[in-house]
Amino acid sequence: MLMGEFHHNLDDKNRLIIPSKFRYELGSKFIVTRGIEKCLFVYPVDEWNKIIEKLNTLPFTNKDARTFMRMFLSGATECELDNNGRVQITGPLMNYASLNKECVVIGVGDRLEIWDQDMFNNFFNDNIENFSDVAENLFSAY
Repeated sequence: MLMGEFHHNLDDKNRLIIPSKFRYELGSKFIVTRGIEKCLFVYPVDEWNKIIEKLNTLPFTNKDARTFMRMFLSGATECELDNNGRVQITGPLMNYASLNKECVVIGVGDRLEIWDQDMFNNFFNDNIENFSDVAENLFSAY
């Protein structure tokens, strides 16, 4: 399971260190794509394949399905870590997530998320007051 929060800076070639704690679980190749809420999602190949299987069951006649698949899949890039544990972030993905220099890499179960530090701080601060309500709403159905 991927979990934890780490702060790293993009270098001048748009490379970001993936924390060593996550490298083994990601594997030698992994997928980086547009996430939800203007961050990037990073999936190990096995998890990515599960998502693709689910997406393939969506009807192409459904407008939301087409829109989601276009947004999600068009930015997807197969990546590898360099010898220093860095991943190259493409220009379109950097623009989508508004990545500048300071980034936050978080583990959220089956994937990593890469956030611009200011955007992550805003997300966190906007949601901290509602954390217990979110938990209650989410788990009250179980």
